[in-house]
Amino acid sequence: MFRFENELYLWGLLLIPILILLYFLAMRWRQHALQKFGEWNIVQKLVPDFSNNKQRVKFILYLSALAFVILGLANPQIGSKLEKVKRQGVDVMIAIDVSKSMLAEDLKPNRLEVAKRIVSKLIDRLGSDRVGLIVFAGNAYLQMPLTIDYAAAKIFLKTVNTNIVPTQGTSISQAIALAQESFDQEQKKFKAMVLITDGENHEPGAITAAEEGTDNGIIIHTLGIGSEEGAPIPEFSRGKRIGYKKDKNQVVINSKLEEDMLVEISEITDGKYFRVKGAPGETARIISELENMEKKDFEDRVFTDYEDQFQYFLGIAILLLLIEFFISERSRGWYKNWKLFGN
Repeated sequence: MFRFENELYLWGLLLIPILILLYFLAMRWRQHALQKFGEWNIVQKLVPDFSNNKQRVKFILYLSALAFVILGLANPQIGSKLEKVKRQGVDVMIAIDVSKSMLAEDLKPNRLEVAKRIVSKLIDRLGSDRVGLIVFAGNAYLQMPLTIDYAAAKIFLKTVNTNIVPTQGTSISQAIALAQESFDQEQKKFKAMVLITDGENHEPGAITAAEEGTDNGIIIHTLGIGSEEGAPIPEFSRGKRIGYKKDKNQVVINSKLEEDMLVEISEITDGKYFRVKGAPGETARIISELENMEKKDFEDRVFTDYEDQFQYFLGIAILLLLIEFFISERSRGWYKNWKLFGN
């Protein structure tokens, strides 16, 4: 298992493209400044020993060293000791709606980001329960199987966005069916599903899937995310907002929270329905329901010890800086006066 101990330092990698941009701007300014002295072939004669290629190499070495320093500060770690652990808990499969309607901004910054925030807090509060992650829109996909590796769960959660599922729509039935397949088929209890969606179901079968889930001992807690007033669905192109989604008559679509089906699903499966408003206590209420479930004993293999790898990255950075130090910007370095073959 690979992880970074201090992930915040990885934001420093954003300096790399900024420095590259500044370098090219500086080179353009330098070229324009030199052209003011006259023709380029004449200017070259004034500074015959200067080498553009070596300067570029030195800059690349600088950037590479900086990148390795940042990675070293983040401290990459490799799991070195895998042990069997026994815990008591339940299996919790979290299903997140990633359809385009989850970009609506009736909850700030949008429904999907609020959902991810809740799931992140939920993972932090889990004690010894196994957790899995499903994303769904027109189809449902298992993003992460059941595990007690909460750090890995947080990493998978960060990758969730509305582009992760190729088929748009909202198929709650497929999400429930996939969750059923992901649980232990031999047991008829100790299984919970947390379904997070705005309720805009575009395909039939959700109630039937919930009834089948009940037969398999699955309790489904539903979280309705959005508002009754609704909000338009923003559309983006290359990261920039270009307007709002419209129907075939070019009327802006207003996406509203639809609770009826979510309430019915939770009632059928003896779960609870929660309307998400972004309040601090919402996650605690969901945790409370999970804690009240009957627990099971299970065994899993996890990494209990990690070895630091930062020293290798810092060592490479130092080596790159040493190489850069001995590279001259001149086309011929300190060896230019050597006369190996006489005059």
